[in-house]
Amino acid sequence: MQPFRYRMNYQDIFNIKTEDDFLKSAIETFRFQAENNSVYKKFISLLNIDVSEVKQLHQIPFLPIQFFKTHKIVSTNASVKEIFYSSGTTGMQLSKHYVTDINCYKTSFTKGFESFYGNIKDYTILALLPNYLERKGSSLVFMINDLIVKTGIKESGFYLNNLDELAQTLKTLDKKGEKTLLIGVSFALLDLIEKHQFQLKNTIIMETGGMKGRRKEIIREELHQILKNGFGVSKIHSEYGMTELLSQAYSQGNGVFTTPKWMKILIRDTEDALTIFPKNKTGGINVIDLANKNSCSFIATQDLGKKLTDIHFEILGRFDNSDIRGCNLMIE
Repeated sequence: MQPFRYRMNYQDIFNIKTEDDFLKSAIETFRFQAENNSVYKKFISLLNIDVSEVKQLHQIPFLPIQFFKTHKIVSTNASVKEIFYSSGTTGMQLSKHYVTDINCYKTSFTKGFESFYGNIKDYTILALLPNYLERKGSSLVFMINDLIVKTGIKESGFYLNNLDELAQTLKTLDKKGEKTLLIGVSFALLDLIEKHQFQLKNTIIMETGGMKGRRKEIIREELHQILKNGFGVSKIHSEYGMTELLSQAYSQGNGVFTTPKWMKILIRDTEDALTIFPKNKTGGINVIDLANKNSCSFIATQDLGKKLTDIHFEILGRFDNSDIRGCNLMIE
C-alpha cells in the first residue's frame, strides 16, 4: 500500500469557501497526518480506528493537547524553522510547537486578522504583552511583531513596563482619529487603567486572556466591564489562540468567538472524549486548525466551551488534568 500523499498546496486552505471545501480539506489532512505523524498514527492505532472509514469531522480522533508537552508533534521531515513554547512557571513542562513552514503561519494570522478587521495597513498596533516578551519562543509575540511590521506605521510597537509612555501615545493617536489596536494580556491592561483613565473613540482594546499568576483570576464578563469602564469604550475584543495552533479566532466584543474559514471548533463530551456534542451543549473544545498541516490539525484542548453555529463559539472556562477522561492512552 502506497503511503498517503498530501496533494494540496498549503495556500489552498486559505481559499476555503464552503462547508464541503472544509470537509474535503480536513479529511485529506487527517489521512496525511494519520500516515506521516508517528505520534498521531500510534494514537489512532491504540483507539482501533480505521483511517479509511473516517469520512466526517465527528469521526476524526483529536490528539490531547498535553502531547505537545511530552512528544515532538510533526508530520514532515522538513527542517524546523521555529520552535514556539507555551508560557509557564519555572520548572513547569512547556508545550513545544515545531514549525517547519513559517510562511504558512504568517499567512494564517495575517489573513485571519484581515478577515475580521480589514487591511492591517489601516491600523497602528500597540502591544502590551510583558509576560510574553520576558520569555523566549512566544508565538503571540512572533505574530504581533510581524503584524506591527506590516502596518508600516512608526508608532506601532511593543510596550513592557513603560505604561506612562503607552498612555500618552494611546491618547494622542485616538485624539488624532487614528485607527488603533491595543492588544494586551489581561493583568497588564488592568495595570494600565489603574494608572490612567481613558475615553477612547477610535481604539480597539483586545485582551488575550489570563492573569498569568500576576492577579486573581476573574470571569470574563467582570474583566470586560472593568476594562470598558477604564478605557471608556463600549466593548472589549478578544483573541483565542495558543502555542499549539497556527490560527486564531476573534471575539469582537460580545464574548462570542468566530473562526476563520480554515479553522473549526467541535465540542466533546468530557466523560467520553470520542463523543461529539451538538450545538448549544457545554463540553471540551476540540480544534481543527488546517494551518497545522505539518504538526497536528486535530487537537483536544483543556478549554470548556459551547458551539453556537458552525463558526461561532463561547469559551466558558478550563478543566484540569483530573477532569480529562479518555484519549489519554499515550500520556506519560
